[in-house]
Amino acid sequence: MKRPTSCARLQATKSLPTALLAAVLFLLAICLPDALRKVQAEERPNILFFLSDDQRSDLLGCAGHAILKTPHIDALAKKGVRFDNMFVTTSICAASRATLLTGLYERTHRFTFGTPPIDPTYVKESYPAVLRRAGYRTGFVGKFGVSAAGGGPKEMFDFFKPLNRSPYFKKMPDGSERHVSEIAGDHAIAFLQSGDGKQPYCLSVSFNAPHAEDGDKENHYPWPHAVDGLYDDIEVPAPHLSEPAVFDSQPEFLRKSMNRDRWYWRWDTPEKYQKNIRAYYRMISGVDHVIGRVLAKVEELGQTANTVVIFSGDNGYYAGSRGFAGKWSHYEESLRVPLVIYDPRQQDVKLPSAQATATGRVLSPIVLNVDIPPTILALAGVAAPARYEGRSLLPWLEGEAPSDWRTDFFCEHLFNNRSIPKWEGVRDQRYVYARYFEQEPPFEFLHDLQADPQQLQNLVEQKEYAKVLTQLCSRCDELRETYDKARVVRP
Repeated sequence: MKRPTSCARLQATKSLPTALLAAVLFLLAICLPDALRKVQAEERPNILFFLSDDQRSDLLGCAGHAILKTPHIDALAKKGVRFDNMFVTTSICAASRATLLTGLYERTHRFTFGTPPIDPTYVKESYPAVLRRAGYRTGFVGKFGVSAAGGGPKEMFDFFKPLNRSPYFKKMPDGSERHVSEIAGDHAIAFLQSGDGKQPYCLSVSFNAPHAEDGDKENHYPWPHAVDGLYDDIEVPAPHLSEPAVFDSQPEFLRKSMNRDRWYWRWDTPEKYQKNIRAYYRMISGVDHVIGRVLAKVEELGQTANTVVIFSGDNGYYAGSRGFAGKWSHYEESLRVPLVIYDPRQQDVKLPSAQATATGRVLSPIVLNVDIPPTILALAGVAAPARYEGRSLLPWLEGEAPSDWRTDFFCEHLFNNRSIPKWEGVRDQRYVYARYFEQEPPFEFLHDLQADPQQLQNLVEQKEYAKVLTQLCSRCDELRETYDKARVVRP
């Protein structure tokens, strides 16, 4: 390896006796590589990954929402990059969170509710386990949401503080109650304070909020006290696509699914809607409040300039849209989630002439939850496992636009629950194809997002779309087989 030289140092060595010169050169040869490695290690960024639960992409101030207050996430977007075409490949927390750890599609890792734990091979190759072996201090706070075989959390994390809701408010030693979102912030701050300031870290703060408290049919969205009173004086508009005709157009198996069951719990009257949507918004603002607390501690510790911050969601959420309540199905409200990345080291990135600044960018490539693990590893300068099925977003952060970037993606839902129909499909830049394969016969959807961005028309029976339908059906089969064959363990 060619080492950097200094003209001044070379001039000084000319006057040294030969023996002394030889000794100096020998010491430089031994010590310089270690010194360089130490500098490189110390310059590796810290990484903070914040994840919300049940939050679709438009539910942020920076995404144009007229009511929601998310000032801390908005500030990250203003300084960094927001991806407005970010999707999950499976819209349910268990499978999506497994994807976020392993860098694999559900079809490959095969973890969701009611399945065996994530395979030990995938645990070993999870991004926190890879980072830990590379010298990072790794931490996890909040909703873990998965079961991991082999070493499990011990193999992935130095600091592991799982937190569950049910209930959201936990009794403290002094007899008071504290919201799980705030407790997550407390643990995150404890992790930051316990570091030595030299070893780089990666901390995941995974919120339970704004997921509803399913067991409480009166107060579905318990918010932290820090946001008491917020939105009290606001009349929230009815959810989009909430006209009865939109729901009535759905096939019977979707009209009778869990999405409709829970709609009756939360959104079926104007009074219930106003109460629950305000509470739901407060939970999102409560998450933002905790993010602000954690970032304030990062700044207090003098780490802001070398800490990359990522914010995303584990799946989308209907919140009354289309007459539905949850997620799980193929529509945009279910699959599209927020993604904001702020890398303070990118402020001086030279962008193409069409882009004036590296800050406050909104980018529109198709990006996925499966891309987050390789992105985290790339930010740390660590090679991603060859098995990973996503791609690093680092080129986009650095102002590039890879010419071979994906133009479509596979999506699916394999949870074995008779109230949540299983499906598989493919979404490209114009069309959405979905196949609910357990129906008799299988029921297909085809949407043209260019002509019908609200996905109100099913074009499967339209002759002019027959060729598109055939192509997307074949593409769905191709991608399904690719990810199915990648599994290390066969059922």
